[in-house]
Amino acid sequence: MANIVPDSFKTDLLGGVFDFDSSGGSTFKLALYTSIGGFSTSSTAYTTTNEVSSSGTSYTAGGNTLTNNGVAVSSNIAFVDFADLTFSSVTLSAVGALIYKGTSNEAVLVLDFGGTKTATKGDFVIQFPTANSSSAIIRLGDA
Repeated sequence: MANIVPDSFKTDLLGGVFDFDSSGGSTFKLALYTSIGGFSTSSTAYTTTNEVSSSGTSYTAGGNTLTNNGVAVSSNIAFVDFADLTFSSVTLSAVGALIYKGTSNEAVLVLDFGGTKTATKGDFVIQFPTANSSSAIIRLGDA
C-alpha cells in the first residue's frame, strides 16, 4: 500500500475547509494505526478503528497535534510542511498514520510506513520529508 489522499480532502481543500497557514490556520493532528487496510480514497474522517491502543502504551487516543510550518511555493509547486512529531516515552507498534483536521476530524492524508515501526519505552518519531517542491508531504502543482 502507499500513502492515500482521500477524495474528500481534495474537494474540501478546494472548497476552503482547510487552512494551512502557519499563523491562524487550522489545527492538524496525527493519529497512529496498527492497520491502515480500512482506509481508502473514500475515507473522510479520523476513526478509532485500528488506532494504536492507549492502554498501557502512553499513547493518547487521537494522536498528537502537529506543528504546521506553513505553505510555500517553489518551481510552480505549492507545498505544506509539518515539524517532525515525537510521541515521547511510548511502547507501541504502528504501520501507518492519519493526518486530520483536529477541530472537525476531516481526513487529510493516510501515511503508510512501509512496515511495522516499533518503540519500546522510548520515542516514536514521525520524520517528515524535506520541505521542497519535490519531497514535501503535501504538494499541489502542475501534472
